[in-house]
Amino acid sequence: MISDTDIKHLERCVQLAGMALDSGNPPFGSVLVDAQGRVRFEGHNETVGGDQTRHPEFAIARWAAANMTPEERSAAVVYTSGEHCPMCAAAHAWVGLGRIVFASSSAQLSAWLSDMNQAQPPVATLPISAVAPGITAEGPYEPLAEQVRQLQARFLTKA
Repeated sequence: MISDTDIKHLERCVQLAGMALDSGNPPFGSVLVDAQGRVRFEGHNETVGGDQTRHPEFAIARWAAANMTPEERSAAVVYTSGEHCPMCAAAHAWVGLGRIVFASSSAQLSAWLSDMNQAQPPVATLPISAVAPGITAEGPYEPLAEQVRQLQARFLTKA
């Protein structure tokens, strides 16, 4: 169940996605929150330079592995504007991060791309549960998913 605290962090993720878009990157943003409710890391896509692995969820996994104990990682929550891609879901699982809450789903992104006559990503848009079945993942959160769709549309019309 998505709580008011979850919504606050998801709203920040959408803001970060907007910052990504403003810097020429695909609009994705993510936040890592520890068990005490402290934001430990936040970021957005930084793929404009050509490295397509510079997703914020992947950066969170690497940061958490280097800066948090296994117990801290398992109790943390990752919030994101868009459901993890398979690469990021795998990284999340490998480092033992906890729950994921997302504003928009991979299925929604795939549908939006189709609706906008855009190519699908080079990696399958699988749900987190198909890649990392042991992770609790919650979303989409429809009130913010529409904002994410609008950011995606703005990005795709610029490209």
